[in-house]
Amino acid sequence: RAPAPAPAPAPASEPVQIVREVPVPGSTLVIDKPMRSGQQVYARGGDVIVLAVVNFGAEVIADGNVHVYAPLRGKAIAGARGDTSARIFTTCMEAQLVAIAGIYRTSEVDLPAHLQGKAVQIHLDDKKLLMDALL
Repeated sequence: RAPAPAPAPAPASEPVQIVREVPVPGSTLVIDKPMRSGQQVYARGGDVIVLAVVNFGAEVIADGNVHVYAPLRGKAIAGARGDTSARIFTTCMEAQLVAIAGIYRTSEVDLPAHLQGKAVQIHLDDKKLLMDALL
């Protein structure tokens, strides 16, 4: 004899109120080989993690965050589709260009000495790129 079906839930007395919608993150793209000049990777809808050097002329692009756990000498573009909360992280800041949600900085503007070649976090604050030492 089959078990009896579970009773239907009682109707809610009030409609469900959505307090906050949380976007579902995309997948994370992991790159474990050095990136050479002319190479480009794009993490559509998610983050990218690079475990090897990003050489001058290479591009790392993500709709979310960019993490480079090696020297970043090329271009890092986070928030490619306009996410102003995206961030860029690197363990060795030597970037040709960094950009978040269309706000960019090139190597033509010298980095402060305390950030050159150091671990850095880059984020936006009121449409301005801020760079902070991580260690």
